[in-house]
Amino acid sequence: MPTKYSLTVRNESTQFQDLCVYQEPVDLGVRNAMSLAWLTAPAWPHTTVTFEWSLDYCFAWSYTGTLKPGTRFRAQQVQQANPQDLTSNQVLFDYADGAHRFVPGKAFGIPELGNLYIRELPTVPADGAAVGIGMSNSGVFAVQAQPNENLVFSPHPSYWLTAGTFAHGEVLDIEQISNSVELQYNAGFQMTAVLNPDNTWTVNSGTQSIAA
Repeated sequence: MPTKYSLTVRNESTQFQDLCVYQEPVDLGVRNAMSLAWLTAPAWPHTTVTFEWSLDYCFAWSYTGTLKPGTRFRAQQVQQANPQDLTSNQVLFDYADGAHRFVPGKAFGIPELGNLYIRELPTVPADGAAVGIGMSNSGVFAVQAQPNENLVFSPHPSYWLTAGTFAHGEVLDIEQISNSVELQYNAGFQMTAVLNPDNTWTVNSGTQSIAA
């Protein structure tokens, strides 16, 4: 079974906050890919939220119109994917009879293990939808769908935590997020984080108590 990761977050700020975990596109390989609000949960002061996930990848697409910060990526279709399997690490993105869909098929070139491939067919209209990859059945990165594109995603999970006003699947402008902290799972698969009264973060490995 895939390894389970967990993050327990306590809001010790003075305000109601949306807690948000997102990933940065580190060496992702897809130009103009945008980060999504991947895992989100609301939290009042002095309350705790736990996020859990595993490295289960998927393909996803959404009718977004023009993809830009603030747009919501609400997946119309999610298809499981595995970067370590040459059968399930590639898919075609099609448009037929007025609707988009994923269909089985081969990417251009010679697919390699470790990557995820979305081949966008000539029928796909420009700027109507977005495609991308996700983890634990939730979108992580998205890019504007275009005809005749072969997208090659090279996922390298890079987890970040922030707080503010966020909606699940929202396209983020990560350059404008000022109070984020990187989550480095170097010593295990469990971490704790506290949002302090001054809106800074205290992060620790393991499952130590973070009760007030």
